[in-house]
Amino acid sequence: MARYNRLSPVDVGFPQELVPLTTARSFHVSVTNVKARQYQMGARAESAAATADRIAAAAHRRFVELDYEDVTLESVAADAGVTVQTVLRRFGSKEGLARAIRDLQTSQIVNQRDTAPVGDVPGAIRILVEHFEQTGDNALHLLRQGHRVPPLAEITAFGRANRAQWVERVFEPWLALHRGAARARLRAQLISTCDVQMWNLLRHLQGLSRRQTEIALIELVEGVLR
Repeated sequence: MARYNRLSPVDVGFPQELVPLTTARSFHVSVTNVKARQYQMGARAESAAATADRIAAAAHRRFVELDYEDVTLESVAADAGVTVQTVLRRFGSKEGLARAIRDLQTSQIVNQRDTAPVGDVPGAIRILVEHFEQTGDNALHLLRQGHRVPPLAEITAFGRANRAQWVERVFEPWLALHRGAARARLRAQLISTCDVQMWNLLRHLQGLSRRQTEIALIELVEGVLR
C-alpha cells in the first residue's frame, strides 16, 4: 500500500490533498533542476553578451585608430581576449564586425541628442561641442574612408541621419514657423552648421579653442535663425 504525505495548500497551490511521497520527491527534484538549468542558461547568455560587447569595443578602438585595411581579426581578438573563431562566430566577418560598432555609436549619439534642451541654442551647442570633442576625430577618420569601405559608409550615413533628427528636435520651435521650401532650407542650414565638418573647420583648421568654437557655432546658428 502506498504511503502518503500530507502537503499544505502552499505546497501544491490548490486545496489540501494527499500526494504519494515518491511524487512529492520527484516534484521537488524537478523544480530544483529547472531552476538550476534556468540559472545556467541565464549565466551563459550574460557571458556571451559580455563577450560580444568586449569584442565590439575592441573593434571600435581599432577602426577609429587605423585604416580599415590595417585592422585584422587577429588583432581585435587579441585585444578582446578571445580567439578569432569566437569573433567570427559572433560577427561573421570583418564587415560584420565593422557594422557592429554602429551600435556603440548609436547609444552615444542618442544620449547626446536626447539631453540637448529644445529651444535653447547655447545649451544645445554646448552639448554638441562636448560630443564632438569626445568623438569628432573618430567620426572624421571613418568619414575619410567611407568612399571605399561600404560598412564604414553605412556607419557615417547612420550618424548623419541621427544628426538630422537632433537638429529637428532641438530647433523645432523655429522650424515650426516655416513651411515647404523655407522650412527645408532652414533645416539644411542648421544641419550643415551643426555638422562635425563645421566643428573640424573651426576647431582644427582655424585653430579656435573649444570655448571659441562653441561661441562661433552659437553665433552662426543664431544668425541662421534670425
